[in-house]
Amino acid sequence: MRLSIVVPCYNEKENIPLLFDRFSKVIEERDIEVVFVNNGSTDGSQIVFEELIPKFSFSKLVIVDVNQGYGYGILQGLNSASGDYIGWTHADMQTDPLDVIRAYDLVLEKGCAPDMFIKGNRKGRSLFDQIFTSGMSVYESIYFKEKLSDINAQPNIFPRSFFEHWNNPPHDFSLDLYAFYTARREGLNVIRFPVQFPKRRFGVSKWNTGFSSKIKFIKRTLKFSSELKRREKNGK
Repeated sequence: MRLSIVVPCYNEKENIPLLFDRFSKVIEERDIEVVFVNNGSTDGSQIVFEELIPKFSFSKLVIVDVNQGYGYGILQGLNSASGDYIGWTHADMQTDPLDVIRAYDLVLEKGCAPDMFIKGNRKGRSLFDQIFTSGMSVYESIYFKEKLSDINAQPNIFPRSFFEHWNNPPHDFSLDLYAFYTARREGLNVIRFPVQFPKRRFGVSKWNTGFSSKIKFIKRTLKFSSELKRREKNGK
């Protein structure tokens, strides 16, 4: 069973070598393809990719010339993935590539069933972030009448067949919500497993820059939630 994991990278120049090194250590003999997406970076990331990609047989590069959103980059990676199971994780090293291996092994343990959705469940976050996430989880769970906790946790891994019938997925951070909710709605066997969430070693978050950024995130998420529910009601 081949797994393709997409890693969207936007201005993560310092973390890219760490990602390659860590993946090379944990993949071992597993059939895993790592699809790196240079998602419109402007910090010289492309030079780093061009140097590293030829050295690692598990790696593949997708280039997005102009950043069109977190979700857009992931979708470009998923479209180019070759795995039977596919998914994504983050490039900031707050999600250990080893978690991808743990998810892959869960898929194998369950017999590579065609109806699984594997998702991390973050541990070790700040109290403020935990409160923020819990509030969003409660709201979305009530709004959609589905259990939707720690929606933005990584990694997300699922069968290619699940992805192939997605309908107009969002191009921003709402992609995590779209995938998770769609999996719940379609009755996939959602399997959560704990992942540690340490502080960044390099760089800064591209969206989580303080209280005001969280307010903007909430507004965007609520807007998409309303749109998603309206689509479902209209059968689109």
